[in-house]
Amino acid sequence: MAATVKYDEVETGQQIPPAEYVVRRVNLVMYAGASGDFNPIHWNERFAKTVGLPDVIAHGMFTMAQGGRFVTDWAGDPGAVVDYGVRFSSMVVVPDDDQGAVITVSGIIEEKLEDKRVVVVLTAKSNDSRVLSKARAVVQLS
Repeated sequence: MAATVKYDEVETGQQIPPAEYVVRRVNLVMYAGASGDFNPIHWNERFAKTVGLPDVIAHGMFTMAQGGRFVTDWAGDPGAVVDYGVRFSSMVVVPDDDQGAVITVSGIIEEKLEDKRVVVVLTAKSNDSRVLSKARAVVQLS
């Protein structure tokens, strides 16, 4: 596959429209099984509250994956992401209800590089808190 976004069609400062990703407890249980991270703060409300958390929280790497998903959805090819990194800045609290939590991710083209690559800076928020900081991806466009 190749990226569906064309290098010549993007500009520095261009906004990538936000996307919302709903997170429910079942998603955390599935992620725990896939990742092997069965820490009870990610699925057991009683335990999470015992250790001082407001409720069950999403895995940091699950949250990071939603940023990666945003970039690959935009680029049109998961292989187009050649570098991706974040810092975790806040928790995604996932209540035990039908709505769950929402992670909203948006992006901006920070820089156009050589070889048809761009730097995308991401903003990821949940409940008005920034959950990822210094989130950047280098994407190979066509």
